[in-house]
Amino acid sequence: MPEEQTQVVNGDRCKVSAGVHKGKTGLVEDLNRSKGGNLTITVRQDDGTRFKTLSRSVEKI
Repeated sequence: MPEEQTQVVNGDRCKVSAGVHKGKTGLVEDLNRSKGGNLTITVRQDDGTRFKTLSRSVEKI
């Protein structure tokens, strides 16, 4: 399986394009590799709310 490429880094502004949080925007705070091998990120919205999502579900804006 090829190494997953991330298009976002800490501090980038992003928009979630798939999944439960679709349509939400915020700043990327934390990149992490899960036990299953997926690259996950924490996104902080403008109101301070944080959520975790898969990096493949977001796009840089």
